[in-house]
Amino acid sequence: MNTEWQTFLSQQGAQLKDGRVVAFNDSAPVQVLEQDVICDLSHQALIRADGEETSDFLQGQLSNDIRQVNDSRHQLGSYCTHKGRILALFRVFKRGDSYYLSLPRELLEPSLKRLRMFVLRSKVTLESADDLIGIGLAGPNCESLLRAQLGALPAEADEAVTQQGITVLRVAGVQPRFELYGELEAIRALWQALSIDCQAVGASDWDLLNIHAGLPQVLPQNSEAFVPQMLNLQLINGVNFKKGCYTGQEVVARMQYLGKLKRRMYLAHVDTRQQPEAGDELSSPQSASGQGAGKVVLAAPAAQGGHDLLVVTEINVAESGQLYLHKDETQPLTLLPMPYRFE
Repeated sequence: MNTEWQTFLSQQGAQLKDGRVVAFNDSAPVQVLEQDVICDLSHQALIRADGEETSDFLQGQLSNDIRQVNDSRHQLGSYCTHKGRILALFRVFKRGDSYYLSLPRELLEPSLKRLRMFVLRSKVTLESADDLIGIGLAGPNCESLLRAQLGALPAEADEAVTQQGITVLRVAGVQPRFELYGELEAIRALWQALSIDCQAVGASDWDLLNIHAGLPQVLPQNSEAFVPQMLNLQLINGVNFKKGCYTGQEVVARMQYLGKLKRRMYLAHVDTRQQPEAGDELSSPQSASGQGAGKVVLAAPAAQGGHDLLVVTEINVAESGQLYLHKDETQPLTLLPMPYRFE
C-alpha cells in the first residue's frame, strides 16, 4: 500500500491489517447492500503493462478479447494454465496508453513473475503500479454524488471514463457501483468529498458486494482449481470464444462446445460465526465425486448474521441435494438467487 495513502486512511480512522482495511473506528453499523458506502481498494493490486506490443501480448495470455478494452470499456479476463485452470482473474482497463490489470494483492508477485516469463522479445514492460490509488463507491445515491464531483459517468457495467485525472469503472452490483483509480492527491480529495455522504467500510464489505453481484475472485487458495466456466465467466463477460488462441484456450473451448459442465458457481448463505475462507471444502451426501462436492470461492459477513458466499459445487448437488461447509452437518448451505441467469 502507498505509504502516504496509508497515513491518510489512518487519519480517517481506518483499522489496517496486512495492508487491508478491516474497519473504521467508531463507524456505525451499515447495511452495505442498501446504503451509500466508500471503500479503500488497496487489497487489490495493479499491474501496469506498457509498450507497443502490449495488446498482442495480453491477447495471447488472457481469456477475453483485449482488443475490446479502450478508454470507454474494461473487462474481466482469466489467466490460465495450458490445462485451462485459472491462475488469476484480472479486471483489465486502459488509462492513457497503459493497460492496468487489477488482481488480489496476494497474487501480484507470482502473476508478475509468470507473465514476465512469456514476454521474451516482445516490446512489453510489466510493473507493479503503486502510483495509482483505488477506491470503491456503491449505493443508491452514489451515482449522483459522484456525478456532482466528476461530471459524466459510465452508464453500464464494464463501461469506463476518465475525468479530472480519475478513471471510473462501472462494475455490476445490486446498487450502482464504481471503482475509481487516480493519483494520490486526486483520490484523497475525492474521498474527503464523498465520505461526507458515504459510510467508509472495510474490504470485507466490498467482498460482500462482489458476492451479491456474482463476481468471483481467485485467491491463492484456489489458484488452478477452476476452469473459467466453473466461475460463470462466460455469463459475466469474462471469456471470449471467438478471439483466437491464448494459453489454455483449447481446454476452455472444448468445455464450451463439446463438454458438459458439471460444476458452476452459486451464491449461498451459511449460519456460522467463524469466517469461511476461500478454498474451504464443501461436502454433500449426494456427491459421488472423488474431488469433493465443491469449494468456497469468496466469503464475507452477512448483514443478517452468518456469512454469504460464492461457492463452486456440482450442479446435480445444487439442484437436488444437501450441501455443507466442510463435513459439518450443523453448517448447511442455503443457496440464494444469482443476479444473472444460467444457460
